[in-house]
Amino acid sequence: MKPFAARLHEAMRAKKSAVCVGLDPRLEALPAPLRGAARGDAVAQAAAFEEFCVGVLDAVRHVAVAVKPQAAFFERLRSPGVAALERVIAAARARDLLVIADVKRGDIGTTAEAYAEAWLGGAEFSPLADACTVNAFLGGDGVKPFVKAATQHGGGIFVLVKTSNPGSAELQDLVSDGKTISAHVAALVRGWNERSGEAYGPVGAVVGATWPAHLVALRAELPGSVLLLPGYGAQGAGAADVVGGFDADGLGAIVTASRSVTFPWGSSAAPADWRGMIGAAAEKMRSELDVALQRRT
Repeated sequence: MKPFAARLHEAMRAKKSAVCVGLDPRLEALPAPLRGAARGDAVAQAAAFEEFCVGVLDAVRHVAVAVKPQAAFFERLRSPGVAALERVIAAARARDLLVIADVKRGDIGTTAEAYAEAWLGGAEFSPLADACTVNAFLGGDGVKPFVKAATQHGGGIFVLVKTSNPGSAELQDLVSDGKTISAHVAALVRGWNERSGEAYGPVGAVVGATWPAHLVALRAELPGSVLLLPGYGAQGAGAADVVGGFDADGLGAIVTASRSVTFPWGSSAAPADWRGMIGAAAEKMRSELDVALQRRT
């Protein structure tokens, strides 16, 4: 299989898009016909989540290059939710959408190896997702098993470097030896990234779109890493905030939005044509990013 970064960039060129749609299903926000009487019933909720997410996939498949299912929303429903998540991932891949599993795994030894094999593939099982998010707080012992699995199976990982939430400053902006903690993690990411002659390697970084100045600095620090940029839309970041994450060719970064695309009706009731509204929101995001990138050049 081609490396993840190569497949991502092929999709970005083909669709003229850097849109990644987050799949964060919440029962109270779903269209009323899907909610039914699902509250308190894990099986019914999982079925509603699956139907909604597949509807999102159909709405954005020609606009988005990837989707980012957040595992927590499915895992809270126990085994019915996990089974639904697996089916949603399979449906996404069947629609030629790359899948970035938002799982933020982080552990060491055989536990890290098991997590890596679960999402990125191993000797017994094929990859479940194309890439996944990784927490590097335990250092290289917790990341290298993911690097190995990604390299072997053409996958990718996105290490948390500077996250989009306001509270990230409590740790990530602390200064040690003249550099922020996020800068130290970025330096580790650069060392872990095995490019093997490719312009971009398998180890990417999560950098919040809500921090444009950090984004520019980290783009320069990580020339061979694809950047995953959360925080677009509902968290406040706009197209002008993310352009610093892209390379000179308009590649090397992917922008993710969840609520602003998948729940564009906000606190109002979802319209009958909710799929059309989601598709229009994804197209609007693609257009905004394209205009901002064109202005940059």
